[in-house]
Amino acid sequence: MWIKAPCGRERFNALGALNVVTKEVITLTHTGYINSHSVCARLQKLKTQTHPDLPISVVLDNARYQRCVLVQNVAADLQIELLFLPSYSPNLNLIERLWKFVKKRCLYGRYHDNFAAFTAAIETCLAQTQTTHFAALHSLLAPHFQTFEKA
Repeated sequence: MWIKAPCGRERFNALGALNVVTKEVITLTHTGYINSHSVCARLQKLKTQTHPDLPISVVLDNARYQRCVLVQNVAADLQIELLFLPSYSPNLNLIERLWKFVKKRCLYGRYHDNFAAFTAAIETCLAQTQTTHFAALHSLLAPHFQTFEKA
């Protein structure tokens, strides 16, 4: 018996921004590498699609391309405050929970005939965050974290 498996090394990246209050997800997808320019494009898209007249705070991990001067200058121009999480703390990054959910829903244990079907599955899942998957994501994306008092 033959089991089909994916082959090839085509790349598909999704940069996402999650509104913690409304659970709205804004994504920027592309097939290239993630770098400081793609992060700047995400910040510009975020500003124009949300509240162009209000300041925004964005929580980021410590990737080098997110901390660079270019990204910080673009964020300052757009009135976006950048908040950086400690290194190696994906459990504090709510968007990582979303990516885990997307992988579980549309990638794990599934075969996609081609790259177009693969990307369509991811984009469809992301497009359904406010409808089909809202109830499942509501509790998963809640900003509840365990805190500890200093000993």
